[in-house]
Amino acid sequence: MAEQSFNLNFKGYWHEANIVSIPPEGGLYCVYSCTYNKDNDTVAVNKLIYIGEADDVNQRISKHEKWQAWKSHLNSGEEVCFSTAHVDSTSRERIEAALIFKHKPPVNDDYKYSFPFDRTTILVSGVSALLVQIFTVNRT
Repeated sequence: MAEQSFNLNFKGYWHEANIVSIPPEGGLYCVYSCTYNKDNDTVAVNKLIYIGEADDVNQRISKHEKWQAWKSHLNSGEEVCFSTAHVDSTSRERIEAALIFKHKPPVNDDYKYSFPFDRTTILVSGVSALLVQIFTVNRT
């Protein structure tokens, strides 16, 4: 494995009531605590809770076993919301590991304290609150 760079373009936000409209594609997803304003249909992102990957992000989120753990990180008036980025299956685990290692979301366990891949640079764009826009991680 060699040094690599990846560009991620995040889409979202989907809050709990509209997760059925998350695209059924392979990629990464970020789980946040957020405050949804119905009056102007906006989301204020408060905290990154979890980062995951799946062959079908929509299906994975809707049936995820960590919903209760995600909800335990919500304050009064907050709900769970998501952003997603399409990533092909060959790079998904490496990119997920880099994001987790850099951001250390509280509900993730794997990759928070070790990164088993070669030097990896991530460039983030799109709907990506609380994510560092450009960063590099090295094998630990």
